[in-house]
Amino acid sequence: MRHTRIAGAVLLAGTVTGLAAGPAQAQEYRYWSFWDGKGGSWAYATEGPATQRPADGAVEGFRFTVGADSAGAGKPRPAAGFDAICRDTPPKDGRKRIGIVLDFGTAADAPGGERPPKARTECARVPEDASAGEALAAVARPLRYDANALLCAIAGYPKAGCAEAVNGSKDGAKSGAKGSGSSAAPSAGAAEDRADGDDGGGGSGDGGPSAGLLGGAAAVVALGAAAVWQARRRRG
Repeated sequence: MRHTRIAGAVLLAGTVTGLAAGPAQAQEYRYWSFWDGKGGSWAYATEGPATQRPADGAVEGFRFTVGADSAGAGKPRPAAGFDAICRDTPPKDGRKRIGIVLDFGTAADAPGGERPPKARTECARVPEDASAGEALAAVARPLRYDANALLCAIAGYPKAGCAEAVNGSKDGAKSGAKGSGSSAAPSAGAAEDRADGDDGGGGSGDGGPSAGLLGGAAAVVALGAAAVWQARRRRG
């Protein structure tokens, strides 16, 4: 049974990696994209927030967008300025501060019947080894995931749906994006347990929402395997 689980995890990781490396598709999807704010400018992330572990002073952005690849994804509109975002959150020993930018997108990109909230910034003060996904969970609850641990909603937006195909794309597909991922549910729970109570408040052009999102789906496998290993170690 143990070998079967490991083999399944490896297969999923291989599938996700293959999708991320594949050619851009004409079909567009409505999803949360993930961005790095290095040097004060936005670049599409090359890995998911579940595995990315930013240093103190970093800025991470999340933009709800419609696109078929990183070139078509809308960048977060607020500036990636750490000093402005975290000026009211003093440093603390054993913790790091990560600026979080949340851009809920435009009315044109919103699912039917929903209106995007105004963009906002938060300063997450989290443990030094925290991932970008844990920093997000510390300041932007509630997060919503689907059965495959795909990040579907940040701060409750959107209320329904998850990486859905947008009608009007060239191939007219209506199915949701398969295998796309951003952050795993376990990382969100860990962040809620470890975060301070007073937290203030690019990539390649080769794949659809793949570069920043599919990289996170591979991280889901790693996080799940680690959780199983830790649980067995505690029982032993």
